[in-house]
Amino acid sequence: MMKKFSPAAALRQLGFRWVAPGLVWLAATAPTRAAEAKTEPGLAVTFTVDGQGSDRSTTPNLWLYVEAGQPLTPFLSSGKFTAVWEGVLIAELRSEFFFDAELNGGLKLEINGASALEGAGTGGALPLSKAIKLNKGANPVKATFTSPAKGDAFLRVAWAEQGTNTSPIPPAFLGHAGTPELQKAAQLRLGRELFLDHRCAHCHAEKLTAASVPELRMDAPSLEGIGARRHYDWMARWILDPKALRPTAQIPKLLHGPKAKEDAEAMAAFLSSLKTGGEVKFASVEYLSRQTSPKEGDEPAPAAAARTLYEQLHCTGCHNPPDAKEPDPTKLSQKRIAEKFPAGKLAEFLRAPEAHYAWTRMPNFHLSAKEAQELEDWLFAAAPKPAPVAAPTDAALLERGKKLVQTSGCLNCHTLKLDNQFTAPKLADLAPAKWAGGCLAAEAGEKSPHFAFTAAERAALLAFGQSDRASLSRHVPAEFAERQVRALNCAACHGQIDFIPPLEILGGKLQPEWAAKFIAGELPRKMRYDQHPKGEPWVAARMPAFKSRAAALAAGMAAEHGVAPKTPGEPLVDLALAKIGQKIVGKDGGLSCVSCHGVGPLLAMEVFESEGVNLAESADRLRPAYYRRWFRNPLAIDPQTKMPTYFDAEGKSPLTDLLGGDGERQISAIWEYLRLRDQMPPPNTDAQ
Repeated sequence: MMKKFSPAAALRQLGFRWVAPGLVWLAATAPTRAAEAKTEPGLAVTFTVDGQGSDRSTTPNLWLYVEAGQPLTPFLSSGKFTAVWEGVLIAELRSEFFFDAELNGGLKLEINGASALEGAGTGGALPLSKAIKLNKGANPVKATFTSPAKGDAFLRVAWAEQGTNTSPIPPAFLGHAGTPELQKAAQLRLGRELFLDHRCAHCHAEKLTAASVPELRMDAPSLEGIGARRHYDWMARWILDPKALRPTAQIPKLLHGPKAKEDAEAMAAFLSSLKTGGEVKFASVEYLSRQTSPKEGDEPAPAAAARTLYEQLHCTGCHNPPDAKEPDPTKLSQKRIAEKFPAGKLAEFLRAPEAHYAWTRMPNFHLSAKEAQELEDWLFAAAPKPAPVAAPTDAALLERGKKLVQTSGCLNCHTLKLDNQFTAPKLADLAPAKWAGGCLAAEAGEKSPHFAFTAAERAALLAFGQSDRASLSRHVPAEFAERQVRALNCAACHGQIDFIPPLEILGGKLQPEWAAKFIAGELPRKMRYDQHPKGEPWVAARMPAFKSRAAALAAGMAAEHGVAPKTPGEPLVDLALAKIGQKIVGKDGGLSCVSCHGVGPLLAMEVFESEGVNLAESADRLRPAYYRRWFRNPLAIDPQTKMPTYFDAEGKSPLTDLLGGDGERQISAIWEYLRLRDQMPPPNTDAQ
């Protein structure tokens, strides 16, 4: 299946970048200049809490959101704070820009050593700055924010090249210099992340509270019924040496010494005997691939081959397929997939990856039974065929394996209705000196689990061990989102595939409540369907679900953009203005939005290349500020969009007989109409 040509993607491959404030493609020299200046992406930030000291980190932009009474960083308690960002703003050409800020707190923004914007706000925006001259190349920038006396602290800095409608500063134009202090802070964060990823607290018991880091509750695959879901021989080899099968495995090597292989086979034999329990429950709501039911006489859409489905779902973003000729060492290989899953069980897993492992990184793609089976058949056909190995059934061997499962530490992470007889020192009893041995020893010991950490990872874990570890009891939403977006490899799809937006805009674009439902898979389709209403194939890529992380991830992405994790209440809809918005959306005397957008049950009428999102969903989905930026100039946000720009540089509308041709008022009228949601009356569909 030939991929549709994308001019934007082609330009990106040729080294061009879209610059939001202007409507031109520019050579991507900003990252090149940043590299020449030995700067790294984002800005360095120093957080200082009264009476506690400081913590350093980096952020992608001048954004911040801290709920009242909550910590702004996991390494400091809550309290009155100051945040100081430092770095450079990289300009393509000598130019002038205007800056503003929405905030609750105080701000002083300095560029090239001079004050650019200064003031205090209690939830609104500061007045637009005067024109600030930027030199070609790196312009030193420093921003100092002080928390407010009451309420949530937040900051969102934006800019404009002309006019008063500002937009976020593109992250590509912000950089900072690395310092030993930042490296030390990054090492501490890495150690904490490794501690969480490897479920260290499951053995070294850590008391959980409502404020604890969510990852402390991460589970591992349940062992209930595991014998029906995995092959004996694969389990024996996995237990013996996980990293031999998967170099990125986080599970440790538990068995050592001359009997390690025998012990692994005994444990696998016992686990293979567990054939019942942990039955899978599939989603009761079927994923919708099209907007309408097929009509009698409609030609069915061409069925996709399994390999095509594998490509459509972009499985290669994380995996090397079984027949990969040049596998990417950073991705998970599927070469051994037929050795791992019995027939039918891979398809079952693909339909509900989280069924036995809530925090799995494998997403749920809302596959139908037919799609899942097609993928299993293709993967098994492409993978090497394993020689069948029957699991031993000797009762004494099974009993020995059962005892080893009870005493080796498996049940500290994996659930099974079996008494856990393994203990380890509590975290509070692990003095810093002890962090150099045991699990963190360079070489495997006789009794301790061996994770085969690199020297850098051991150093990071040791640095974390030497801290007070209080950061485990401080959940910071933005920091959680940054970790999980990386862990889930979201960037493998976002910004890489047509119609899938870049990650860096989502926190400021989506209402967090809607985003949480979408990430959790509670909306049983994507925003553009797989198939056009007439039946032909449409957008192939599909948003998967990560239910365990959804709510915290949505809140964290919002906080990263300086946005509240909960949408404030709305005023009543202005019905008179909504009536004008209805006319603007329609054909007769309007902008004919209904040509490309559906409005509730009314389907888009004249789609010629790319159908837009149904307008009845926009108010629940979009933040009002993003909606306004989008409507003013869609191409400034997404150069691939087919959405036209209706208003000129001065905000004048071509509909001069509505609201005096004032573009801003017309945008407001449409928003009031959108706020009617599923009660939106249909717009006029007859062009005069």
